[in-house]
Amino acid sequence: MGKQPVKMRAVVYALSPFQQKIMSGLWKDLPAKITHKVSENWISATLLLTPLVGTYTYVQNFKEKEKLEHSGIIQKKLDLNPKSFNWDFCSKYWGKH
Repeated sequence: MGKQPVKMRAVVYALSPFQQKIMSGLWKDLPAKITHKVSENWISATLLLTPLVGTYTYVQNFKEKEKLEHSGIIQKKLDLNPKSFNWDFCSKYWGKH
C-alpha cells in the first residue's frame, strides 16, 4: 500500500490594515448589555460585589487612619500608668512582680 495524495483546500483569513472591525460588536451597546446581565443575576452580582466593596472600603479607611496617626493628627492613647498595666500577663512569663 503506497501513499496516495489527498487534495485539501485551505482558507486563509487576513485583516486589511484599512478595515479592522474585529471587536466592534463587543463594545457596541455595552451599558445595555451590562444592565441586562446584572438585572438577570442581581443576587449573584450582590454576593460578589458586597465583599469586594466592603474590603476595599475597610482597607482605605485603615490606611487613612494609619497615615493620620503617623503624621500626629490623631494620637494613639498610650496608658503608661503602672496601676493600670496588666501584670498578670508579665507574671505568666517572668514570675511575680
